[in-house]
Amino acid sequence: MQPPSAPRSPPRPGWPLSDLVQHIGEGRRRWAATVAAGPDATSRTPAQGDAVAPQEHDAVPAWLAASTELLLAALREAGPDQGCFTGWGNTQTPHTAGGVARHQVQEIAVHTYDAQLTVGESASLPVEVALDGVEENLFIASFTTSAWPHKPTAFDLHAAEGRSWRLTVDGDGARTTRLPATGEDPDAAGLSIRGTASDLVLWLYNRISVDSLQLDGDPELLDLLLAWEPEDWA
Repeated sequence: MQPPSAPRSPPRPGWPLSDLVQHIGEGRRRWAATVAAGPDATSRTPAQGDAVAPQEHDAVPAWLAASTELLLAALREAGPDQGCFTGWGNTQTPHTAGGVARHQVQEIAVHTYDAQLTVGESASLPVEVALDGVEENLFIASFTTSAWPHKPTAFDLHAAEGRSWRLTVDGDGARTTRLPATGEDPDAAGLSIRGTASDLVLWLYNRISVDSLQLDGDPELLDLLLAWEPEDWA
């Protein structure tokens, strides 16, 4: 919820389509090059091929499609288990090409929502993509081994489609588990957050406000969580 170094674009609903196109295409080309660089890479790699979107509108779809194909080709060549620089720091998601592939699905899903807003439309994220997106975001952006500076508690996220997760914060840091999980106290959550999987993802990515979700419990705990800045998230 409070992101560390996970690659996330700023919340800019309504940003110009030309900027969004450039961000998406260049981003896929940079990830293609980073995956292709293999496990020894220590930073994101400059974009493969022509990293600048064409000025001619009719040429943009082909450029975007080529950007995606470059990334897909790099991911296929690498295989899901190959190590890969991610820039995510210490997370619950592996630093592999497979981890990058999983995250790319979420980036494109959220940017599709951005594009829809820009043209005056909006649609929910696909259910299966959104369900995985909640977990993927929590695994990357809400994991730390820095001690929680307050009384230990937990935040439960419940998707209307029937899947739930628990973010536990205590002296060992923050980590996410799927619910139900063996040994989990069902009453341990200080705050439960409920909504559709799509709304949960869009909230986690700062696209919608928490007012779009149902909160049960102590809402002040969420303020503490969002204000928390663990040392390893710097």
